[in-house]
Amino acid sequence: MPFAKNLFTLLALLSSAFTFAEANKPNVVLIVADDLGYGDLSSYGQTAYDTPEIDRIGAEGTLATDYHVVVPYCAPSRASMLTGRFPLRHGMIRNPHPDTTPEADAVGIPDEERTLGEVYQAAGYQTSLVGKWHLGHQAQFLPTRNGFDSYYGILYSNDMLPIQTMVNETVDENPIDQRNLTKKYTDRAVEFIDENKDSLFFLYLAHSMPHKPLAVSKKFYTPETPDDLYADVIRELDWSVGEVMKTLEKHDILDNTIVIFTSDNGPHFGGSTGGFKGKKATPWEGGLRVPFLIRYPKAFPKGTVVDTPFWSLDLFETLLDLSGIEIPIDRKLDGENAVALLKGETKKHAPIFSSHGEKVITIRDGDWKLYLNEPNYLSARDRDPDWVDPRWPNGTTILAQAEQPKTTQYPGIPPERFENPLPLFNLARDPAEMTDLAKEYPEVVSRLRKKYERFLASMPELN
Repeated sequence: MPFAKNLFTLLALLSSAFTFAEANKPNVVLIVADDLGYGDLSSYGQTAYDTPEIDRIGAEGTLATDYHVVVPYCAPSRASMLTGRFPLRHGMIRNPHPDTTPEADAVGIPDEERTLGEVYQAAGYQTSLVGKWHLGHQAQFLPTRNGFDSYYGILYSNDMLPIQTMVNETVDENPIDQRNLTKKYTDRAVEFIDENKDSLFFLYLAHSMPHKPLAVSKKFYTPETPDDLYADVIRELDWSVGEVMKTLEKHDILDNTIVIFTSDNGPHFGGSTGGFKGKKATPWEGGLRVPFLIRYPKAFPKGTVVDTPFWSLDLFETLLDLSGIEIPIDRKLDGENAVALLKGETKKHAPIFSSHGEKVITIRDGDWKLYLNEPNYLSARDRDPDWVDPRWPNGTTILAQAEQPKTTQYPGIPPERFENPLPLFNLARDPAEMTDLAKEYPEVVSRLRKKYERFLASMPELN
């Protein structure tokens, strides 16, 4: 009898400990805007409009001034963020596209990759993706087959046909009126939180805006100022973040929720890089450096600002550490656990890289940035003020406001060609990448190239 009683007591204690541990695990809300630039938030220097709800995340937590994505365009950037792995390692180096070529139509995340959704799902979290997926639109690639219990959104970019929303694996609206898109995403996100307030949950809210074509609801549209549609769109995104935060507060779970706001890459026409060179789809700072704000008072002191370079691949290990989930050891991860960095306790980080297609384009190590392959410069389209996007709103398949930003609204410093095709910059002194220092610092070029070669050697897929 004493043995049975002791066994019962032990089991009760273990059950109590498990319940306590589960109760103290955080929820996670990961909010990712599409093509939002470094200078598009007032906390990052925007003065034409205010973004108080987004800014609140950093004011009550950590704001990063030197956070980078690994690829300056959609799908590879998102795949890397969700897996913690470099594009050349996970193999998703191009955008899936439903209406161009059979090859693009067949692109999707490999089955062997493990997304944050899958890891949180395995840990007992309720998981949902609301918004843009863009990791494949064929059946085997759908969010519901890759870690998300529920899905609502457009499976790819909002200028790819058919522009339709899906509920799980079923078409909902085709075509979707994009002027209602941000509100619909917000309503779904709020509904998910309401339904799971008493459970652990991982919500990935991946907005379609401000990817082209821009669209905004009637509540935020200001027709009397037709040249500021971009500002209207960002104001609605800010409102959306506020609605999510209010819902978490209403259920008294905000302080037990990790809230992150960031972007998948730099801005397109009409946005702002905050004074950096380039734009979306370029490896200049304007294409790679984006806002990153995180709020979780159990880990991050209020008002922390970090200026150490880190990248989107760190998100995987960082979130799992904060959530008390074991980091998978069956695969090579390319990011780091950035908890100490985000607390401001360390300024150390391994080199970070960027890629485009099958090439590694840059290495960033401390203050230094070296181009390993030649960057792209202004295209003929960028230089043509009369260029009209063939995927602009047409009233039939693409429903949004008629006025859209023009190529004259280049979001950053237009990149002009350097004599040296592989320039070196010191970003602490020259954040706009204006002065090539490769000839003056050959020892830095040599050191960075050796680190690049070691990085490539870590990928047996390439050797």
